[in-house]
Amino acid sequence: MATCHLQSFWVLFLAVSLYFAHTTSTSHVYIVYLGINQFHDPILTSKLHIQVLSDVFASEEDAKRSILYSYSNSFSGFSAKLSSSQATILARMDKVVSVFRSKTLKLHTTRSWDFLGLTLDETLVTPMEFTNGQDVVVGIFDTGVWPESESFQEKPGMRPIPSSWKGVCVEGEKFEPAKACNRKLIGARYYLKGFEQEYGPLNMSGNPEYRSARDFLGHGTHTASTAAGSMVKNASFFGIGQGTARGGAPWARVAVCTEADILAAFDDALHDGVHVISASFGATPPLSPFFASSADIGSFHAMQLGITVVFSAGNDGPEPSLVQNVAPWSLCVAASTIDRSFPTEIVLDSNFTIMGQSIISKEIKGRLANAITYFVDGVCSLGNWNRKLATGRVVLCFYTPGLVYEIAQVAVKTAKGLGLIFAEPFTKPIADVDDDIPTLHVDINQGTIIGNYLAESLKLPVVQISPSKTIIGKSPAPTVVYFSSRGPSSISPDILKPDITAPGINILAAWPPQTPPTLQPSDDRLVRWNFQSGTSMSCPHVSGVGALLKSVHPGWSPAATRSAIMTTAYTRDASHDSILAGGSMAGSTPFDMGAGHINPLKAMDPGLIYDMKTSDYILFLCNTGYTQEQIERIVLPSSGVDTNCKNMHGPNANINYPSISVPNLRSPITIKRTVRNVGCGKKTTVYFGVTKEPDGVEVVIWPRVLIFSPSKQEKSYYVTLKPLKKSEGRYDFGEIVWSDGFHHVRSPLVVLVNNSDDFTI
Repeated sequence: MATCHLQSFWVLFLAVSLYFAHTTSTSHVYIVYLGINQFHDPILTSKLHIQVLSDVFASEEDAKRSILYSYSNSFSGFSAKLSSSQATILARMDKVVSVFRSKTLKLHTTRSWDFLGLTLDETLVTPMEFTNGQDVVVGIFDTGVWPESESFQEKPGMRPIPSSWKGVCVEGEKFEPAKACNRKLIGARYYLKGFEQEYGPLNMSGNPEYRSARDFLGHGTHTASTAAGSMVKNASFFGIGQGTARGGAPWARVAVCTEADILAAFDDALHDGVHVISASFGATPPLSPFFASSADIGSFHAMQLGITVVFSAGNDGPEPSLVQNVAPWSLCVAASTIDRSFPTEIVLDSNFTIMGQSIISKEIKGRLANAITYFVDGVCSLGNWNRKLATGRVVLCFYTPGLVYEIAQVAVKTAKGLGLIFAEPFTKPIADVDDDIPTLHVDINQGTIIGNYLAESLKLPVVQISPSKTIIGKSPAPTVVYFSSRGPSSISPDILKPDITAPGINILAAWPPQTPPTLQPSDDRLVRWNFQSGTSMSCPHVSGVGALLKSVHPGWSPAATRSAIMTTAYTRDASHDSILAGGSMAGSTPFDMGAGHINPLKAMDPGLIYDMKTSDYILFLCNTGYTQEQIERIVLPSSGVDTNCKNMHGPNANINYPSISVPNLRSPITIKRTVRNVGCGKKTTVYFGVTKEPDGVEVVIWPRVLIFSPSKQEKSYYVTLKPLKKSEGRYDFGEIVWSDGFHHVRSPLVVLVNNSDDFTI
């Protein structure tokens, strides 16, 4: 796998929004994007960059001193230290597609692969699973890697590094290529120039980060081992969650580059020969234009080279329209639970027992106390602390709007409390590695029962909390977690995002052994495996599946891979009920989970796929407002490709995406889709179409039967949507399913009828 990461404190650094300030002498890091590489020669391309930059400097030498990176391998552009007036001048040049100021991006931070159906029992493995991602290179863009972890050790029988690999293992602080890299971890790069230009040199005395691809924060080690880590038996967190840890494609290769400058990492990764890129970072809306975003630029050029790019959706849920990484040429992943829970017993006065959720490895014994004793109005926040000490007390705190458990942890720890019982809405209690203080999560009902017991006691009850247990198969799963960012997309609502959901809660994976599991200075524990939660964890699960699909279907495009993952997803949990949406008590919609929960085994044999051609992307770019001249600089030239927007007709709903989203249905429209049979091509195959109509929308598909023969493996069909109701501002959901009796190819249908002003009330 190739992994590129943020080399700074908590954030990954490079560029996003288009930004022009008033003229000032203050300089910042800007990215100047020129599109495709016209010269196909890095040296000539770099010289062009100096020439362009020299137009806004007094001399060529000044231009050379200003430049940070010349992106000259896989596309054309550069990053440089510029004033806003210099950036404005460059943006007006004909040869420049976009100029935007670099922006700080946030990271979106064992049992999960069994839950997905990828078994370790070789007697149960399907023939296609035996590849396990063999010879597929996955690139992880993250905080680095701990190369000594067992997850990154080559296993007996690994074949030589693929001859197509052009990458390197870069030497750095405590990172010796001869020792760090092998047939499993085949490359590692790190990038610091952009970060240091914006924030100054790393403080090597006070900052535990390494000046190399070695990981301290743990985020990168965790995501890399999740996506393609080798199999390691008896992995656990102090005995909790014990099992065999491995990635989704354990025979895939890993190439790691700690990511401070995203475009530099993309430029290298595309040149080095990765097959899949996994990137768990993003920027909270408002989102930047697509080609004023380093992630969208890099992933667009990756797509053109046949490289699948998988992004995390973000952790800003459950409010709508905060989903990130929404470009139609990449995959966007939401986070959901697995069927593993960590029940933790709470015993009061040795005669009253209640179960919470936590990840606690040692017994806790003290006295139970009410939050109101230590905090004004019983609100557990540092600002409400009355300076009374809670020594030896386990404090019961309740959720209030704006008060998350992390705030309560800091408050109770500051008050010298022994532990925290945090009562929160029914949809939120999730076990977590205690960040500041041992924390038990209970729901509001349980918290009320505990509170009533406390109120009726003549003295503070003795509370005994047992070490957490690991239970599998007893909790409803999957459930989309409450913090997972939701759709619709805030800049392109006619493309459904997120695309898919995957496991992202309490994922056990590799961890740097010199980094405490909570990252807190007061935490003196050292572990080799750690639990982490977030869409950062769900993203590498899909990347691992992408690697498996690449090994099974090496000729598939990124769009075909995305289609297989989306159309085979399921929307029912293990109890055959609808997948719940965390943060509410309702079932999930496509804005929560995209097409549904990923199903790797089904994705290997999807039956039909929705592939995308260059014309699909050109239609999208035209509808987004890009000109023919800009598109010609962005899109790789090929015969028969028309970049003239005057010849592009129809809304973005006509893009051959595996889902259909219509955010402004006022009158009947007809949409076209084309599918290709990738099942058994040696015989005639018949698919029948059925629809589930969104409320108040008539859906007609024609033809309703698709017949594929050995000589005709591609067919088109049409979908007519007709509003039957008066409505405004309300989304409704349906689906289209094609089936041959074995395969079920499902496409979500998202429609907003917006015709209230067309009716007389």
